Amino acid sequence: MSNSQLTPGVVPGRLPAEAIAANFADVAPPLDAHEAHVAADRCYFCHDAPCITACPTAIDIPLFIRQIATGTPGAAAKTIWDQNILGGMCARVCPTETLCEEACVREAAEGRPVEIGRLQRFATDAAMAAGGHPYARAAPTGRRVAVVGAGPAGLACAHRLAMHGHEVTVYDARPKPGGLNEYGIAAYKTTGGFAQAEVEWLLAIGGITVETGRAVGADVTLDDLRARFDAVFLGIGLGGVNALGAQGEGLASDAVDFIARLRQADDLAALPVGRDVVVVGGGMTAVDTAVQSRLLGAENVTIVYRRGRERMGASGHEQDHAAAAGVKIVTNAMPAAVHGEGAVREVEFAYAEDGPGGLRPTGETFRLKADQVFKAIGQRLAGVPAGLAVEGGRIRVEGPGRTSLPGVWAGGDCTGGGEDLTVTAVAQGRDAAEDIHARLAAR
Repeated sequence: MSNSQLTPGVVPGRLPAEAIAANFADVAPPLDAHEAHVAADRCYFCHDAPCITACPTAIDIPLFIRQIATGTPGAAAKTIWDQNILGGMCARVCPTETLCEEACVREAAEGRPVEIGRLQRFATDAAMAAGGHPYARAAPTGRRVAVVGAGPAGLACAHRLAMHGHEVTVYDARPKPGGLNEYGIAAYKTTGGFAQAEVEWLLAIGGITVETGRAVGADVTLDDLRARFDAVFLGIGLGGVNALGAQGEGLASDAVDFIARLRQADDLAALPVGRDVVVVGGGMTAVDTAVQSRLLGAENVTIVYRRGRERMGASGHEQDHAAAAGVKIVTNAMPAAVHGEGAVREVEFAYAEDGPGGLRPTGETFRLKADQVFKAIGQRLAGVPAGLAVEGGRIRVEGPGRTSLPGVWAGGDCTGGGEDLTVTAVAQGRDAAEDIHARLAAR
C-alpha cells in the first residue's frame, strides 16, 4: 500500500481535468517556420564555435543552424542525428542554458544566446513529421550484440551498431523502451507521447529487436549474454534510490516513482497529490517532482536542499522555473525526521553549514507541515552483475565504455564520470558502439 493510500490529505482531483491539462501543456512550444528563420539569423556561424565544444555529443551547431536559415530543415536534422540520434528529445530536455547556449558568443556579447535548443527541436520535429528514416544499414556482418537497457545510452548504442550491419537485441526490465526519457522526465517537457514516437522512429532502421520485461540478473544473466552474443553493452541506469538517513524515513516516497507514475497515467486528474508537499533534494528530479505537484493542485510545495543554491544540481533556469510555478526553495537544511503515525504529518529539518570539513548541523531546527514527502537525493546502482569492477558506486569503465570484463561495455548513468544527462548518455552509447564495431571488425 502506498503512502498516498494511507494519508487522508493525499487525494486525486485537486484541480479540474481541464485545468490540469492546461498546466501540463508543452512548457516550451515549438517555433514555427518564421520564428525559426528569425532565430537562425541571430547565429554568427562561428568557425571556431564554442557551442560545439560545449555540446557533449559535439553536434555541428553552426552548420545545422545555417541549414535552417537556408530552408533545409531536413538537412539540419541529419546534421544533428549524425552526432545525436536522440536529438529530438535532447532538444526538449537538455540544460542548454548551461551547455551550448551558455557558451554562445551572443550570450557573452548580449546576455541572450541563440535559441539552439528550440532550433534543434524545429529541425528534428520537421524531419520526423516528413516521415522516413535517414539512415540505412550496412551489409549484415553476422555479428550479434546484446544491449541491456533501452534508455538513451542503450538506444544510441543499438542504433549505431545497427547502422554498421550488426544484429542487436535490446533487453529492458520495464514494459516500454525509452528508459529515463519515457519514465523519468517531467511530463510538460515531453508532451504528446514524443518519447515513444522517437523510439519507434529510431527502431525503423531495422536490425534491432527489443525484449521488454526482461531484467538482467532476474530474467537473463550477463554470463548467458556473453556466451550467446559477440559483445554486450550495459546501459542499466541507476535503479536504487538513496536513503534520507532520517527517523521516520519509511513515511517518505520516492520521487522517481512519482514521476514514473505520472508519466504513465492515462488520467492526470486521477493522480493523488498532497495539499502540503515537501521534496528533499536539489537536482532535476527534485524540481520536476515539486513543479508537477503544483501543477496537479498541491497548495504548498517546498524543496529543501542541504547546501546552498549554487550547489544545487538543478540549473538556475530550472530553479527559476520552480519559483515561477509557486515552489518555495529552502537551502542549507538537512532532514532530521519525518513525523507521523501511519501518515506524514510534518518534516523536521536541521539547519546546516557547509565548511571545509563538510556539512554540519548548526543546532537550530525547524518543521514543515506535510502530508506528502518525496526523497530526491540521488540514485545508486541497484545491482551489479558479478565480475564487473565498481568505482564510486558505479561501473568502472575505461576509454569508450570498456568494463573490466572482456567483451562487455557500459555507458550512461550506471557508469562514473557523467553528468547524468540524456545527452551525455547518448554520447557514451554512441562511442561505445563505435568501439564495439572496431573490435568486432578486427576479429
